[in-house]
Amino acid sequence: MKQLTEPELRTLMLLSLNGDEVAYRCLLDMLRHLLISYYARRLGGSAASHVEDLVQDTLLALHQRRITYDRERPFTAWFFTIARHKLVDHHRRSGGRVHIGLETVGDVVDGYREDAISANMDVHRLLASLPAWQGDMIRQVRLEGHSVAETAASTQRSEAMVKIGVHRGIKALAARLRGERGEDG
Repeated sequence: MKQLTEPELRTLMLLSLNGDEVAYRCLLDMLRHLLISYYARRLGGSAASHVEDLVQDTLLALHQRRITYDRERPFTAWFFTIARHKLVDHHRRSGGRVHIGLETVGDVVDGYREDAISANMDVHRLLASLPAWQGDMIRQVRLEGHSVAETAASTQRSEAMVKIGVHRGIKALAARLRGERGEDG
């Protein structure tokens, strides 16, 4: 099953809050798969019977608390906070003395930490400030790992143009981040 990105999960949540039942069912299904992985890694094979209980408790908590979700914040950071609290509650109930500290917060399912999400949004916002063709080249070459040749073929530009476009685009972004006006602005 394809793992959805933060923007996709957030969109499903927003649609759900607006009454879209199909989006809500899809969201719950995607989150269920994420939670199984999340809890299985933290509880290990010996506690597999508890994973399904934790998944159900977490999805129920999501349902009960969905009205508290701030539509301006990343969804997965909010959601995995609920999941982490459910895990702590589980350990308390079972009498376990397992320490779940701040390192667990940083170990939230890869790509869904709030700082990673915010950084990703910042990068996309910066790329959007460039001409669309240039932002697309940078995205393909530097973020998605496509070769210059692949990017040239997909954008119907020469390899030299891709190299120059990426170089100048990054230079313009660096200037923007320093508070300077770039070559194009």
